[in-house]
Amino acid sequence: MKTYIYLLTLLSSLLALAPMHAQDVTFSKDIAPIIYNNCTTCHRQGEVGPMPLTNYSQVSAWGAMIEYVTDIKYMPPWKADPEYSRFLDERFLKDTEIQLIKDWVAAGMPQGDPDLEPALPAFPEGSQVGEPDLVLSFEEAYEHYGGNEDEYRVFVLPTGLVEDKNISTVELRPGNPRIVHHALFTYDDSGAAQINDANDPGYGYDGFGGFGVNGVFDKQFPGFVPGQKPREYPEGTGQLLPAGSDLLIQMHYAPVPFPQTDSSTVNIFFTDGPVERYVQQDVMLPFGNVLQNGPFVIPPNQVRTFHGEVTINQKVSLLGIAPHMHLLGQNWQVYAEAPDGEITNLISIPEWDFNWQGMYNFREFKVLEPGTKIHGIATYDNTADNPLNPNNPPQWVSWGEGTADEMYYLAFFYVPYFDGDEDIMFEDQVTSTDGGLSLKFPEDRFYPVYPNPTSDELTVGFSLAQMDEVTLEILDISGKPIKTLFTNTRHLAGPNKTTISTGALPNGVYILQLKTPRFQESQQFTIMK
Repeated sequence: MKTYIYLLTLLSSLLALAPMHAQDVTFSKDIAPIIYNNCTTCHRQGEVGPMPLTNYSQVSAWGAMIEYVTDIKYMPPWKADPEYSRFLDERFLKDTEIQLIKDWVAAGMPQGDPDLEPALPAFPEGSQVGEPDLVLSFEEAYEHYGGNEDEYRVFVLPTGLVEDKNISTVELRPGNPRIVHHALFTYDDSGAAQINDANDPGYGYDGFGGFGVNGVFDKQFPGFVPGQKPREYPEGTGQLLPAGSDLLIQMHYAPVPFPQTDSSTVNIFFTDGPVERYVQQDVMLPFGNVLQNGPFVIPPNQVRTFHGEVTINQKVSLLGIAPHMHLLGQNWQVYAEAPDGEITNLISIPEWDFNWQGMYNFREFKVLEPGTKIHGIATYDNTADNPLNPNNPPQWVSWGEGTADEMYYLAFFYVPYFDGDEDIMFEDQVTSTDGGLSLKFPEDRFYPVYPNPTSDELTVGFSLAQMDEVTLEILDISGKPIKTLFTNTRHLAGPNKTTISTGALPNGVYILQLKTPRFQESQQFTIMK
């Protein structure tokens, strides 16, 4: 009987503690790091997220919705299966983080102690990447004709480059995110695109079916899809943008009922150092002998799975992969089969979503031997049971660029193999035990400030191995404090960046000192006006 009473008492105590645990969850301590790390990149002023999530009041106003979309794993948007293969910039929450959000909402979304809230990451203005080296803008606004029809339009943006440049990445800043569905980029140095533009009465020219210029398809840069942050190529790799060339944008404007205008901008980022290997692109299309069970035709009221196969003729190191399909698409599975039969998983997308697609960048080179076969398996549902089927009743569907058409399109980005590629990791990440993603930042680091010398502004970058309190001060050359920029301010683990004003200080040599409870580091900078 005593044992029975003891167990009842213990059970009652545990049940009493459970709601206390939920009530202990606060925005400042628990929720802000989750939101700022995973949501705010897109959910802030000027980005694609429909509402900003940059402080307590904004997040709490959408708390119930955030709980719902994270619980069903619709947000953050990440379609690749982490059990199959892993990538850079993965956007999904651990189960423990999802539970924290649920507990926080159930507890009434308390703010907690504001002093415990980490500082909002220092996002660059007008970009998700940073300060661009070249900005190209539409010369005039273009009016998409509406009428609930897709439109593909190619715009020709002269680069004005007087010398060849190596490109690290390209970023589209859509002028009208409501109609820009996606965009492809390449360049033309023959002048043919300008002739096409001159022969079309409107701004740009019809781009249905491609860029309308021979020889530019294989020169493409990574494209744009909403919600995906462009990633710069690894050190020593890049793509060429020749002097005097024109940047071509094939813009896909989505079906909308009424005419709308767009005037977009492109940010171009050059590589920091020399390029040893130029990034190349191949695309698996369902033509020729690629499909093992073609042709690429999907009859009405059928579910069809197509199996494509291509053979690699040289030793290469894969950087990324970009599957593409439309509204009938259900799933992708892509793997590489080496000549000795060894299988390398590349990507699995078990639940395709037309709204969330783009390029997936591997965390390490995927080295493929000559003779390796890449298999691409894709399933399409052309039945009335598919709620996204654009045809009612279902119709015959084949290859096409319209939203109501279908695509089997699988792009690969790679470089020629170099010795040691097997050992290169692009980002130090580890998998947590509960199946989520955990980022591991191996060291605290204070990056060189720039520009140095400076006249009125200094960019300061640092990385933290874990979330910590940071103090940043300016000292004179003798070590005497002159100006405290912030004191014991919480910053997130990983890279952080901030810009400080030095305009009020006279010319001279100064010391910038960064301190956390675990490390302290200083560096000199010079002010010259």
